[in-house]
Amino acid sequence: MYLTKLLNKYWLHTQETWWVFTEELKRIFRDPGVMVIFFLATLAYPILYNFIYWKDNVEKVPVAVVDLSAGPSSRSFLHRWGATPDVKLAYRCTSMAEAEELLRAQKVHGIIYFPEDFEDCIQSGLKAAHISLFCDMSSFLYMKAVFLSCNRVMLEDMNNIQLDRYQAMGMDKQFSYQLVQASAYTETALFCESGGYASFLIPAVLMLILHQTLFFGICMLGGTAREENNELFILPGHRRRYSVLRITIGRAAAYLLIYMALGAFVLLGVPKLFGLPHIGNPWDILRLLVPYLLAIIFFSMSVSVFVRNRESGMVLLISTSLIFLFIAGVSWPQQMLPAAWKYLSYFFPYTWGVHGFLHINSMGTTLAGTAREYYALWGLSALYFLTTCVLLWIMGTLHDRKMAAKSLKS
Repeated sequence: MYLTKLLNKYWLHTQETWWVFTEELKRIFRDPGVMVIFFLATLAYPILYNFIYWKDNVEKVPVAVVDLSAGPSSRSFLHRWGATPDVKLAYRCTSMAEAEELLRAQKVHGIIYFPEDFEDCIQSGLKAAHISLFCDMSSFLYMKAVFLSCNRVMLEDMNNIQLDRYQAMGMDKQFSYQLVQASAYTETALFCESGGYASFLIPAVLMLILHQTLFFGICMLGGTAREENNELFILPGHRRRYSVLRITIGRAAAYLLIYMALGAFVLLGVPKLFGLPHIGNPWDILRLLVPYLLAIIFFSMSVSVFVRNRESGMVLLISTSLIFLFIAGVSWPQQMLPAAWKYLSYFFPYTWGVHGFLHINSMGTTLAGTAREYYALWGLSALYFLTTCVLLWIMGTLHDRKMAAKSLKS
């Protein structure tokens, strides 16, 4: 008899959770705004960002040359710099004023300046020779192409000048090489072989898109419920308040179902479609995706309790996107952040999720190799699950007292 009652009780709870699950799916598909955020934005943003950074690196950036030295050293430097795929020596100017005018008109994105005494300094060796490089900072990609290519040619020139001077002093060639470069080394690009901006940034942005669209959509649904006077703990069509545990699980299951499919496309399909770094095990990425989405869902549900209208979600989205990207250590090294910001970042699912994804997707590690991030996401999922249940229980209790007070007055 006891077993029968227990089974009936759990069956009733399962039915109620299933009802919450189906009702939440109906709310999602009946709301055009949420549909746009969940589906259109989540699918379109990754493709849009990849088209913006389609080439990964810019080539043949036009630059202006101001060579007041006009000696063999400067000509050799410009010949080798112009042979690189990064820049194009588009204009040769007689003064800096002329070159600056071209830069203001955006006809060039860099200026290189050789002073009159450049050749004399190289030949005499008594004074340091100087080159001035001016970069267009309006675009990071232009600056990167101009600066790095010039820096490589300059370092090669410095080595050649040192070799010539040592050999002029009577040293043999092998000994001169050892003085210039005591130990041989090979430069190898790890995890971002192209050195491109898209290969570095887009994988991190993909995780942010999942985080922010899910966060915004859940907050929008919470705001809609408030505007329609439907409390989050009382679902439309039912008078009595359900258990907050079943409400939390049912709603979370609806979001998880949708975003597991969307997340699989964004994290597995988009990198392959656009040739981004993608050397990890797809199964490990999907296993990481589960706690990541759950942490975002429960975090968003906790915040949505305080959202009073649909527009508040947009304010939260705009105000947090750059903050998440910054404090997670993507656009700025996390070790360089103040301790308070660093510890604050640990409470956001994106911080752990993006590092775990980059470890697997771009660096080729296994799920065991990023266990710290994986278990941290499960920990955040549990923390925000309890937070959501407590907040809904408090709000439900206050609602019941408010209704009881109204009934006594009437």
